[in-house]
Amino acid sequence: MPKVKFLNEKKEIEVEQGANLRLEAMKAGIEVYPGIHKYVHCPGFGMCTTCKVHVKKGQENCSKPGIIERLSLKGVFNPLGFFARLGNEDEIRLSCQTCVNGDVEVETQPPMNWHGEKFWN
Repeated sequence: MPKVKFLNEKKEIEVEQGANLRLEAMKAGIEVYPGIHKYVHCPGFGMCTTCKVHVKKGQENCSKPGIIERLSLKGVFNPLGFFARLGNEDEIRLSCQTCVNGDVEVETQPPMNWHGEKFWN
């Protein structure tokens, strides 16, 4: 069974092949939503971008981003989604839209990168 290591929480869980990252984290008592978004969020529809995670290792073991996730992280539904992925475009994922197919290491509630490495160049 695949293992998901949550770096901030220093916790590792085993999940079923193809399990939803958000649901498994919530079952394990890991908070994927920051601040007020614990109570106000789209319940897993991929629109609010508040359940984003930074996949540090094992990106190849995650499902491919779907159209809703790609649009959300480009700021179509929530402009903050665009800034959330600056500098880590291939590593920021929405946990509600990510299925785990192998071992991964993730950072929940990654910090906002307002400028990115190449934003002003």
